[in-house]
Amino acid sequence: MKSKAHSITGCLLGTAVGDAMGLCFENLSKKRQARMFHNRGDYHFFFGKGMVSDDTEHACMLAQALIFSAGEPEKFIRKLSRSFRFWLLGLPAGVGYATLRSVLKLWLGFSGRKSGVFSAGNGPAMRSPLIGVCYGHDIHKMRELVRCSTHITHTDPKAEFGALAVALAAHMASQQHDVSPWHYYKQLQNFLREEGAGEFLRQIKQTVISVEKHHTTEFFAESVISDKGISGYIYHTVPPVIHCWLTHQHDFEKGIREIIRCGGDTDTTAAILGAIIGSSTGTDGIPQKWLEDMWEWPRTKNWMSRLGNQLAEVCESGSPRSPLILPFYGIILRNLMFLIIVLFHGLRRLLPPY
Repeated sequence: MKSKAHSITGCLLGTAVGDAMGLCFENLSKKRQARMFHNRGDYHFFFGKGMVSDDTEHACMLAQALIFSAGEPEKFIRKLSRSFRFWLLGLPAGVGYATLRSVLKLWLGFSGRKSGVFSAGNGPAMRSPLIGVCYGHDIHKMRELVRCSTHITHTDPKAEFGALAVALAAHMASQQHDVSPWHYYKQLQNFLREEGAGEFLRQIKQTVISVEKHHTTEFFAESVISDKGISGYIYHTVPPVIHCWLTHQHDFEKGIREIIRCGGDTDTTAAILGAIIGSSTGTDGIPQKWLEDMWEWPRTKNWMSRLGNQLAEVCESGSPRSPLILPFYGIILRNLMFLIIVLFHGLRRLLPPY
């Protein structure tokens, strides 16, 4: 039986490594990826080192909120709302439009239950894996926490359906050695009985059929979603991620490589996939070189591991604690450097090869 610490730290660091691997390829077509980077199995962000984006930052904020609240919804909302407010003050380089509007509403005095905007972006899906790992054994609590996490920024029911599908996948990955694709679908079908979930369930059924036919995720994404890459629309993001997870349940490296080859929003798709597979394999299943070459401060690998262990202790005891924090000056300095590197990459993409 996998321990909570094994699955939670694997989920957190899996998110970070997937995010860092996918970041450099974000919004590049598959052809441009291949022309610009001959080796898509290494970091290309900063002299062979990787850095994380908002996907990992949100996962860490959610972990802190779970530690602070021990899963009590109102305390969870308050803590996550506060974290979002100060996250924006830290000058993050990449902020989704829906998330930006929601955080501005939080600063204007709206509560976390009323700050969300009507959007079906994939932000909630990148926050939900940890909820599944921690509280998947209690379906009602998992649903409520996913709803809280989603509605802080996104109120379109589609965003919640996608986030729930990811939370369920992470829970099943953390509990079972091999997850049957049809078993996952039937669990999700039992789980999503709301009016309006039919379209999403049909997409996941199509995903499972494709897995059973041994299609590659790249083929599935191109034929069912788009040949231009996976977009940030949650119904475009989640099915390919679930397809890749069900195909590579215990092979972190192959899974991340394949989801990146699909193109589009690669940092988020790789972060979500890394979280799910990491929930199963733990940190031992993440390539050591990728962990070693992930360059981050003050949100270091050691800090994230300690945060994961602290969350595991809270889950096992049921008692809230004061979560680990980061120095605000460190976040500002780090984000300014990150922004400079991102601008450099933006200028580089104006040049050949096209």
